[in-house]
Amino acid sequence: MTKYQGKGVYGAIAIGRISVFKRQDVQVKRIKIENVDEELARLAAAKERASSQLRDIYEKALKEVGEANAQIFEIHMMMLEDDDYNDAITEMIKGQNVNAEYAVAVTSDNFAEMFSSMEDSYMRARAADVHDISNRLIACLSGCEKEERLSYEKVMICADDLAPSETVSLDKDKVLAFVTAFGSSNSHTAILARNMNIPAIIGLGETFLTQITDGTIAIADGFTGTFIIDPDEKTLSEYKEKQESEEEKKKLLQELKGKENITLDGRTIDIFANIGSADNIGAVLVNDAGGIGLFRSEFLYLEKSDYPTEEEQFAVYKRVLESMAPKKVIIRTLDIGADKQVDYFHLEKEENPAMGLRAIRLCLSRPEIFRVQLRALYRASVYGRLGIMFPMITSTSELNEILALCDKVKKELDEENIGYSDSTELGIMIETPAAALISDRLAPMVDFFSVGTNDLTQYTLACDRQNPNVERFCDTHHEAVLRLIDMSAANAHKHGAWIGICGELAADTSLTKNFLRMGIDELSVSPSFVLKVRDAVRKTDLSK
Repeated sequence: MTKYQGKGVYGAIAIGRISVFKRQDVQVKRIKIENVDEELARLAAAKERASSQLRDIYEKALKEVGEANAQIFEIHMMMLEDDDYNDAITEMIKGQNVNAEYAVAVTSDNFAEMFSSMEDSYMRARAADVHDISNRLIACLSGCEKEERLSYEKVMICADDLAPSETVSLDKDKVLAFVTAFGSSNSHTAILARNMNIPAIIGLGETFLTQITDGTIAIADGFTGTFIIDPDEKTLSEYKEKQESEEEKKKLLQELKGKENITLDGRTIDIFANIGSADNIGAVLVNDAGGIGLFRSEFLYLEKSDYPTEEEQFAVYKRVLESMAPKKVIIRTLDIGADKQVDYFHLEKEENPAMGLRAIRLCLSRPEIFRVQLRALYRASVYGRLGIMFPMITSTSELNEILALCDKVKKELDEENIGYSDSTELGIMIETPAAALISDRLAPMVDFFSVGTNDLTQYTLACDRQNPNVERFCDTHHEAVLRLIDMSAANAHKHGAWIGICGELAADTSLTKNFLRMGIDELSVSPSFVLKVRDAVRKTDLSK
C-alpha cells in the first residue's frame, strides 16, 4: 500500500482501478515540400476539422458543466482563428517551404514562450491553451485523432495534467476520479471537475506517474487529497464505509427539496443559483433554487461574431424571466475583459487585463453597447421579477453615471410607449476592496449588493487565483476578505439594501454560519450546490 498526498479539488470518495491517461504521441519532423498551395489547403482542411472538434466539445461541455465553464472552448476556437497565430504558420510554410505540422509546432512554441514570459499570470496561462489547440491541429494534420479509450467500465484517470478539452472529452459515466501530478485548484480543468461532480486530486508530484500501472486498485479521497494505491483490506473497508456514508448523505439531501432555508433558531435566507445561459434553467429548477442570483449575460456576446442586437438580447432575457416567474432573476450586465475576450470588441492588449478595461469600465467607455443591453433588460422586466446587477464598481461617480443611463433608457421607452417594470431592482457587485470600503455611500444608491468573492479575494490579497505559484497565499478565508464582506453587509442593512454572495465562497459550508451571523440575506451557488447549502443552513443555530 502506497499513499500520496495532494490537494482535493472536489470532495467525494472514489474506489476503483487506475487508467493512466495516454496521449497520442505525434512526432513532428521538418519536411521540405514542393507545392505550397497544396500544403496550405491541407492546413485549411485540418483547421476545419479542429474547429469542428472544438464545437463538439463545447456542446458536450454545455450539457455537462454549463455555459460559464464551457466558455474556455469558445476561447480555443477564437485562438484557432487568431490572425497573428495563423499568419505566423502560413508565412513559415511559404517562406521556408516546410510542412504544416512543423510550422504549427514551431509557431506553438514561439507563441507559448511569448505568453510564458509575460508578467500577467492570466496571459501566462494562455501558453497552455496555445499548446492545446496546436496539438489538436497537428493531430488533425497527421491523422492521429484517436480518443482515449478507457480500459475498464469505470476508472480513475491518472495523468501529469489534463487540458480542459481532454477533461470534457472523456466519457463522464466511465470516470470515477481525476488524479494529476500537477495542476492548480483554480485551473479550468479543476473547475470543470467540480462542476461535473467528479472526485479530483491534484499536485501529487512528478514521481507519482512512474509508480502506477493500469488496472491497479486505488482510493481517491477528494476531501483530504489523499491517493492510496493498492490499499490493504482494512483501509479498503474503512473507505468503503466512508463512501457509503457520503452516498447516504446525498440521498438525504434530495429529501430537502421543497423545504425552507431556515436555521434552527428561525432565521430565513434565500438560496439562489448561478447560471451562464438560458439553457441552464432546467438545472436551477431541478435543484429547487429559490431564484437566479447571477445570470452571466456575457455568454450572449461570447457566442457571437458580432454585437448581439437588442431583439436578440430581449428574447433571451424574456425567456429566463418567464421560465422562472414568479421567482427573482438577477442579471449581471456585460462583464467582458480580463479572462473573457471577444474579437469584435477590438480591445487593446493590456499588461494586466484583470485590472484593465473590463466589465462596467468597458460599458461606460462604450455607452452605446451598454444602452442596447439596458433597453433589452428593461423591456424584458415586465415578464418576471428582474434585478439588474452592475459588476466591478469602485466609485459613486461610476454608479451615478450608470443610474443616469438607466433613467435615460426608461425615458426613451416611455416616449416609445414601451412598457417596463417600475419594481426592477438595481444592484452592484462588491468585488473590489474600494466598493466594500465605501459601501456606506453606495448602499443608499441601490436596492442590493452581491459579493463576488472570487475577485474580492484576488484584489484584496493581490493574488491571481489562476496562478498556481501563489495559490498557497490566496486564502479565501482570510480575515481581510471576511471583514470586507461583514462591513458591506452592515452598511447595506443600515441603508435599507439587501446583500447576497454569488462567488464560490457562497457554497463553502464551513462559512455558512459566519455569513448568517453577518446578516447575509442570500447565497447564490452553482445549481448542484443548492441542497448542500440548504442542509448547512437548516443545521445552523445562531443562538449558540
